[in-house]
Amino acid sequence: VKNKAGHERNQFFVVLECNDSYAYISDGRHRKLENLKKKNLKHLFVTNKILPEEFLTTNRKIREALREYNRDISQHN
Repeated sequence: VKNKAGHERNQFFVVLECNDSYAYISDGRHRKLENLKKKNLKHLFVTNKILPEEFLTTNRKIREALREYNRDISQHN
């Protein structure tokens, strides 16, 4: 997902849990697996990209999986 609001706006995250109104997201760096960020669904843009489960096992793998997406955003700003 891409964050639409807050100080982490325009950054990409992976959703690890979700309920009716909130998603629990991680970027592997600031929001690690041990401390997921609770984010209102209306503040997230769904990208329809699904990462294989092997990328969701460690913070390092999450960072590596998101690196290309966040790099593209930083080059456009």
